[in-house]
Amino acid sequence: MFVVHIVASFFSKLQEDPTKKVDRFLYAMHLHDDQLSDISARFQAEMKKGLSVESNAAAALKMLPTHVRSTPDGSEKGEFLALDLGGSRFKVLQVKVGEATGIKKGGVEMVEKTYPTPEESSLLLQLFDHVSESLKDFLHEKNISLERKHPLAFTFSFPCEQSTLNQGLLLNWTKNFRAGGLQGKDVVQALRGALDRIGGVDVEVLAMVNDTVATMMTCGFDDQQCEVGLIIGTGTNACYMEELRHIDLVEGDEGRMCVNTEWGAFGDDGALKDYVTEFDRDLDAASNNPGKQILEKMVGGMYLGELVRLVVLKMAKLGLLFKGQVSKALRTKGTITTEHVAAMEEYKNGLNNTRDLLMGLDLIPTFDDCVAVQHVSTIVSFRSSNLVSAGLAAILTRIMENRNLRKLRITVGVDGTVYKMHPQYPKRLHKVVRRLLPECHVRFVLSDSGSSKGAALVSAVAQRLASRRRQVDGMLSPFRLSQEQLRLVKTRMRTALEAGLKSKGSSAVKMLPSFVYRTPDGTEHGKYLALHLGETNFRASLVKFKQGLQHNSRLYNKMYTIPLEIKQGSGEELFDYIAQCVGDFLDYMGMKKARLPAGFTFSFPCEHTAVDKCTLVSWNKGFKATDCEGRDVVSMLREAIKRRNEFDLDVAAVVNDTVATMMSCAYEDPRCEIGLIVGTGCNVCYMEEGSERAEGRAGILKMCINTEWGGLGDDGSLDDIITPHDIEVDQHSLNPAKQREDYFFRGQGGRNSCVNIILSGSANTVLFCVAMPIMVCVVVQVCGAVSRRAAQLCGAGMAAVVDKIRENRGLDHLNISVGVDGTLYKLHPHFSGILQGTVRVLAPQCTVTFLPSEEGSGKGAALITAVARQKLETSHD
Repeated sequence: MFVVHIVASFFSKLQEDPTKKVDRFLYAMHLHDDQLSDISARFQAEMKKGLSVESNAAAALKMLPTHVRSTPDGSEKGEFLALDLGGSRFKVLQVKVGEATGIKKGGVEMVEKTYPTPEESSLLLQLFDHVSESLKDFLHEKNISLERKHPLAFTFSFPCEQSTLNQGLLLNWTKNFRAGGLQGKDVVQALRGALDRIGGVDVEVLAMVNDTVATMMTCGFDDQQCEVGLIIGTGTNACYMEELRHIDLVEGDEGRMCVNTEWGAFGDDGALKDYVTEFDRDLDAASNNPGKQILEKMVGGMYLGELVRLVVLKMAKLGLLFKGQVSKALRTKGTITTEHVAAMEEYKNGLNNTRDLLMGLDLIPTFDDCVAVQHVSTIVSFRSSNLVSAGLAAILTRIMENRNLRKLRITVGVDGTVYKMHPQYPKRLHKVVRRLLPECHVRFVLSDSGSSKGAALVSAVAQRLASRRRQVDGMLSPFRLSQEQLRLVKTRMRTALEAGLKSKGSSAVKMLPSFVYRTPDGTEHGKYLALHLGETNFRASLVKFKQGLQHNSRLYNKMYTIPLEIKQGSGEELFDYIAQCVGDFLDYMGMKKARLPAGFTFSFPCEHTAVDKCTLVSWNKGFKATDCEGRDVVSMLREAIKRRNEFDLDVAAVVNDTVATMMSCAYEDPRCEIGLIVGTGCNVCYMEEGSERAEGRAGILKMCINTEWGGLGDDGSLDDIITPHDIEVDQHSLNPAKQREDYFFRGQGGRNSCVNIILSGSANTVLFCVAMPIMVCVVVQVCGAVSRRAAQLCGAGMAAVVDKIRENRGLDHLNISVGVDGTLYKLHPHFSGILQGTVRVLAPQCTVTFLPSEEGSGKGAALITAVARQKLETSHD
């Protein structure tokens, strides 16, 4: 009985605990981690919608481009005026940044004055006249010279659609601002008009930024890992550095740009309907903008106090507080503020502050009433920080995915009265973010005068980038090819193609016959061995084709690295090494005694006399084995196999990797009659009509021609577009004055990978700069210009090929597919798009589909062997 009494007493006291009563009443405001993860996933989906040009109009998150392309690097300098309009204060400032009028490098000094907030203004004219008069007053009071034009930065904390850094159309007012006549109009132009009316102030508006962006920039000045800005004040918002290639609303795809999410509108489309409570609905219905800024109304400081009032009022009406007593003050909107919420959460004085508040509302609270109301305040505040955590987790997850990172170290710059005033808010926010994303090491930095100083820093960064961009643009101008230049390249390629077909050896573009007379027709079947030598590896593959209604193939392979001493040793050593690898592969597959037909993909310029006979013309791609040029490749391989005397091999075909790629893709798409490789080297093959290079063989309608177009320019035909940098690369190569065009768009192994990573943003670009981080933007620009030229030149050459095929066949319009392989095409984030766009412009009468090849060199060599075997069997019949 004693135990029963204790248990009964315990539960009796538990039921009397006022916090438990509140927990039950506000159960819907408690958000657990699985719910927060769900909200975060919905937020990520909305971010993608907002970034896409197709879905942006319907997206709740507008994901507004800010045209801020870099965070500070510490070298910024200058003297700026700044206006800060939005939230609860309006300020005018003078900001001096590093090495300006005696300020040390990396330092910032500010003089500021706070003016009455013009939120009462209902007319646009009154609002901006007030701003302009305040600026003029500030200049006089601080004795700032009026004899010169002052650069001005404008922090405007409302949703704007910006087309440039100093131009923006107001989408809608928030935070109880409601000045008419500005929505849909340029804010900076309205400011300029007011300044002209007031007179006596000569300024140049360099930048208009959101306070969230300004916060990120302020913190980024001291911490270069700061790439996220967060405001939790009167309202709430976040911004972050997004990869430019994902921002459809802005031209360009290289580098990054800060995106203002305007996340206060999250939920306007119903995305938060599962989490909106009756108190949120009541607050929204009584607001100036019902149905708008749903997240902001659940999070922002303007609304937290009102949410607490609505909850306390409902509980009082139900008799759960104050013995059912409801005062007039408690019924009055706005009598509980976010400052009251913050005061109620204080460690030592929270309960006293709660009692004082309630008594000020003409209520007579008991101790339990005070505890309950304080707990209501805690729950409302905690839900706010939880929702912010979910949104922030979504942004950080996107950054990690953009950069292909498993772990992320990043800094978030934070500002806002809620974050600063609420004693528990930062701790809760930090804890939940780290719990939701344990793989992120997130540092939160409180901004110092963020919205004011940050705007000036945006202007300073813009000046720095503009100056550097002019310098880099001058250096990179030779890499920028006009449409006229690209058409000339196309014409010269076409001339070289025709010349190569008519001559033997004298043309820079060799146009080598492959003795491949047709593409696959689906009847290919059987087992084949495929060998591939090219770039840095040797690969042996076993390919099985199954005949049927649907093409079916299986491939097993093994890769072998070729040591440098083998690549540049003797020819006998190279082919002995290849034979050793083949023997190892056959042993690995348990097929050493089998005599399979083999296809040999040999990715170097060769002169064919038959499908299984070819003479190496010249090495490239870093190979320079002696005693090979001018010799039959298949004979050298057969001799090496005979020297090992371990297995027998029927080498039925030797092909170029470009031809193998075409055959591999043609197996899936009969329209594929062109092969393209853009990797360590670059080359094209295509099906030529009745080639003169077929050595006069009667009855030949088509033959695949290996163009070896990398030689274009060896005869000087591209001298007018060659830069000093191209000449230097050529002079330091293994084969100077050869494969001139190849150098324009070849990918040099790891060096090409670095370019891909830099332009895709999949790792911190600074890692690839041996200089200071100040060089990051320059590196991105250089990589972009060099890559763009490469893709355009490749596109111009392809345009020449497809137009030739169209004219050969007497067609007004050509539909054709191109099989593509190579690391540069597949891994570079922009190469394929620029290449395809160039072809569309230069060959408008051709519809060209590009098909990325999978295992092209292996499967393609096997298919050529199969096609050759079928031809042989047919001729015997």
